Amino acid sequence: MKTIYTLRCLLAIAFLAVNLSAWSQGITTPRTPSPAATVSQTIGISTITVSYSRPSVKGRVIWGELVPYGWNVQNFGNQKSAPWRAGANENTTIEFSHAAKVEGKDVPAGMYGMFFTINGDGSGELILSKDHRSWGSFFYEADHDQLRAKIQTREHAMTELLTYDFINLTKNSGELVLNWENKQFPVKIEFAVDDIVMANATEELKNVIGFNWQGYASAANYALQNKINTDQAIKWIDQAIATNPSFNTLNTKAGLLELQGKTADVQKMKDQAIALATENELNAYGYQLLNQGDNDGAIKYLKMNTDRHPESANAWDSLGEAYAIKGDKENAIKNFKKSLSLNPTEATKANSEKYLKKLGGM
Repeated sequence: MKTIYTLRCLLAIAFLAVNLSAWSQGITTPRTPSPAATVSQTIGISTITVSYSRPSVKGRVIWGELVPYGWNVQNFGNQKSAPWRAGANENTTIEFSHAAKVEGKDVPAGMYGMFFTINGDGSGELILSKDHRSWGSFFYEADHDQLRAKIQTREHAMTELLTYDFINLTKNSGELVLNWENKQFPVKIEFAVDDIVMANATEELKNVIGFNWQGYASAANYALQNKINTDQAIKWIDQAIATNPSFNTLNTKAGLLELQGKTADVQKMKDQAIALATENELNAYGYQLLNQGDNDGAIKYLKMNTDRHPESANAWDSLGEAYAIKGDKENAIKNFKKSLSLNPTEATKANSEKYLKKLGGM
């Protein structure tokens, strides 16, 4: 009987321990103060994500008091000198989907704990740590650093809640900024966007995207528009052409050949493309040439479009616009009037009438 009693006691203790453990964890409730926040920014096809908590100023002196200057010995954890956690509560973290340059220094893709220091003269330091799971700065270890970079803080409009944001965005870069009280901490982040896109395209084309010509065409067109990797791009566009020889695929190849300086092959490829062009494609090509300042080339192909599609009011309107841009008033008026005689859509009609009024043809 004693054995049974002992077993019952042990079971009761175990049950109580499990229930107390569950009770101690509690439910998920709103975090106040210093609510949690996340901000993300895409540069090229790469994503930066910052997760942090947002303390408030609440009338306190922040710099030099609540956030001491320099490095400070922690009163908990490993009790070592550490930088500021750059937020509140858990580690502020930053995650890069691809390798990046941060303040000019290489940082591999991944998640990092983010810390700052600030000095009395406004100078400071950014620290990215490979340890991103700790609570605040209490367990900071210098030998876990991935990066340290000097920064210079800026004066900024009063910001009550600590806020991260992205500013000064370009194709390849942006600035991550921490704004709090009257200071801004700027961090420049850069990606080798074209290299990343090309490497990603190579991988994507090994999957479902590579089962159709559109994937190869879009990869080649990106290379054309950005004037990169022309050898690989021609291999891609040739795969697209093998399945879908069209104006767009052939014209893309013509552009790539032009970048490579193979002028003897360019016009031949363009002629093949033009032969397959639809009305809309030829019209768009004409406007492309106009935007490039090639008025005569635009007129040549837009006139070809009216020859192929003599009943298209839009084709005549576009040709009229090309003549107007060139400054050939007589031919512009003639073509706009032709467009109006062909029962144009409201948009085409409005465009022709606008030009005719401007040219004194109405």
